[in-house]
Amino acid sequence: MERSERFGRADRIIKIGFWINAVLMIMKLLAGYYGASEAVFADGIESACDFIAILTTMIALNVGRKPYDELHPYGHGKAESLSAIFVSLVIFGTGGWILYKSVITVINSDYSSPQMVAVSAAFLTIIIKEWLYRFSMKGGASIESPALLAIAKDHRKDAITSVATLIGVTGAFFGIRIMDPLAAGLTAFFIFHIGWQTFKSASHDLMDGLPDEGVLATITATALGVEGVENVHEIRGRRSGQYIIVDLKLEMDPDMTVKQSHAIATEVKKRIFARFMNVGDVMIHINPHEEEHVDLIRL
Repeated sequence: MERSERFGRADRIIKIGFWINAVLMIMKLLAGYYGASEAVFADGIESACDFIAILTTMIALNVGRKPYDELHPYGHGKAESLSAIFVSLVIFGTGGWILYKSVITVINSDYSSPQMVAVSAAFLTIIIKEWLYRFSMKGGASIESPALLAIAKDHRKDAITSVATLIGVTGAFFGIRIMDPLAAGLTAFFIFHIGWQTFKSASHDLMDGLPDEGVLATITATALGVEGVENVHEIRGRRSGQYIIVDLKLEMDPDMTVKQSHAIATEVKKRIFARFMNVGDVMIHINPHEEEHVDLIRL
C-alpha cells in the first residue's frame, strides 16, 4: 500500500467515525435530557469528549504524514502517538466525570424515572459503536496506525459504556431507579481500563519500544536471504506513527570492497521495502564477518 493510499484510508475511517459520533452525541444528549436518564445524558457528554478526541486525531494524522525535514529527520509520525496519549487522557477524564456524577446521585438519592426514548438511544448506540469499533480496528490494524487503533478502542469503550447504560436505564424504566446511576458508575471502571490500555501502547511507541518481535524476525530472515550477507549481528526497531524504523548490523566478508558491500546493503533494503510496506527506513551498519569488533554505544 503506497504512502498516499495509506493516509487516504486513514482519513476516510476517521471522517466516518467523526460524523457518526457527532450524530450519536446529539441523539444521546437529547434522549438523556428529555428521557430523564442520567446514564444516557452522561453517555452523550462522553461522546462530546470523543468528538474532541477524534478532531485531535485528524489533526495528528495531517501532521504525521508530513515527510522528513531538517528539524525532523525521522519524519513526524510520532504525532500519532502523541494524539493517542491525548485520547487516553480524554478517556480517563470522561470516566472520572461519570463516576463522580453517579456517586453524587446515589449519595443524594436524587433518582429520575427514564423514558423509553432513553432506552432506545442506549440500544442504538451499542449497535452503531460496536460496528464503528470493528470498522476502525480493521482499518487501523491494516495500516498499523496508533491513532486509528486508539480511536477504535475509544469506540469499543463507548459500546461497553452503552451496554451498562442500557441495563441501568432499562432497570430504572421498570421502577428500580437506582440502577441508572449505578450503571453509569460501573461503566467508569471499564472506561479507565480502556484508557490505560491506550496510554500504555502510545507510551511504548513514544519511548521507542520494540515493535512486534515476529516482524523483526522476518526482517532478519529477509536480510539473510541476500547473497553476501553472512550474518545479522543485531536488529533493532522503533515505531514512528504508521511506520517502523529499522537498524540493522550485517556481517560481510572483510575483504569485500566498500562498493560491493554497499551494493549488498542496498539490495537488503530493497527487499525489506518490497516485503514490508510499513517499514519507513532501514539503516544498515556493516561489520567484518568472524572478526572481533566492539560496538560502541553510550545508551
